[in-house]
Amino acid sequence: MKVQELISGLSGGAFDGTLARLYGTGERTILRQRARYISAVENFSRLFPECGEIGVFSAPGRTEIGGNHTDHQHGCVLAAAVGIDVIAIVGEGDPGLIRIQSEGYPVDEISLESLEPVESEKGTSAALIRGIAAKFAEMGVELAGFNAYTTSDVLTGSGLSSSAAFENLVGTIIDQRFNGGAAGAVKIAQIGQFAENVYFGKASGLMDQMVSSVGGFVSIDFADPAQPEIRKVDMDFSGAGYSLCITDTKGSHADLTSDYVAVPEEMKKVASELGKEVLREVDEEEFYKAIPELRKTCSDRAILRAAHFFGENRRAVEQAEALENGDTEEFFRLVRESGDSSYELLQNVYSPSKPDQQQIPLAIMLSKRILNGAGAVRVHGGGFAGTIQAFVPNYLAQAYAEEMDRVFGLESCQVLSIRPVGGTELELP
Repeated sequence: MKVQELISGLSGGAFDGTLARLYGTGERTILRQRARYISAVENFSRLFPECGEIGVFSAPGRTEIGGNHTDHQHGCVLAAAVGIDVIAIVGEGDPGLIRIQSEGYPVDEISLESLEPVESEKGTSAALIRGIAAKFAEMGVELAGFNAYTTSDVLTGSGLSSSAAFENLVGTIIDQRFNGGAAGAVKIAQIGQFAENVYFGKASGLMDQMVSSVGGFVSIDFADPAQPEIRKVDMDFSGAGYSLCITDTKGSHADLTSDYVAVPEEMKKVASELGKEVLREVDEEEFYKAIPELRKTCSDRAILRAAHFFGENRRAVEQAEALENGDTEEFFRLVRESGDSSYELLQNVYSPSKPDQQQIPLAIMLSKRILNGAGAVRVHGGGFAGTIQAFVPNYLAQAYAEEMDRVFGLESCQVLSIRPVGGTELELP
């Protein structure tokens, strides 16, 4: 479609049905998204005035619901795509150059003639773009250059996986424009993980990419990481009378790499002592019988973290079943149990190197006080600093958000919807 055609369609409400599906049906929400998309189109047009035909793409952030630190042990996860995303306006460009201008950042320019990893690019968005393009090229996809302008409301460090949303966005653009959509959601997620592991230099699991790519509530079994079992879970959460609230407690992620790395390392150490590569391969009862011997070679914390894995892996499956059955009380009981396990066994609610900085425990304490036994609250994502997740009755949602904002700063708390679709190209109805 043409730039003016898209702007007219947005202004006139032609896209309102699509926007409602992605972000929710509230009038203010629709008006905000109209304005956001129009602004993105106008910025693209200023940056790339020579582009005629354009496309519009979106990829969501995600929230982990069950399975805290289970994916890297080939475990089970329950997660959901949420109604905040990164969007891109895309048009033709130099045939040999991918050029992506992300709002607030320098432009990334990737030559299609040089798709090998670049050491100096590690940790940058350019590395992700190059890695994704390289994997598609390796698959035999005939690539061409393009121009894109992106804007995101999945804030970096929010625990909602801005990096996976960006990877999914780039993968969806390339798959739709040059591959006829043949790769599909699962493969796009795997390509994003490849780029993050090999080009970006971060040893991430596959959960973030998979949920952002597939959309909705997603139950994932990573017993075979190369071919994970993926099952969508149907549940109208807002219709059940609850809101999903994510609060950024503003804890610093600086110098926490060693904390994050220690979790999979310690779990794998326990597995190794029991003759396996990951804990998913270990019999739970054999683990408990072996604890006296394990203490000779593994730390007590490693043993506690392994115990967390076994319980959390089981809970992720039970949570999905509870949602499918519409049993919110059982679901919330399992969420509370998950939060307690992360707090006591996994021990990822604050960094042991910064015992005076306990924003997550503070937020959990305040949440429990407000909820007063209703809903549930837990640490969200990797932990140690960052965000908490709360399931809040709709009648308490505004008061809950106001209290979180009062303590942690304005707009710290986001009240989110569950998004039913993952990475997608928007088309004019």
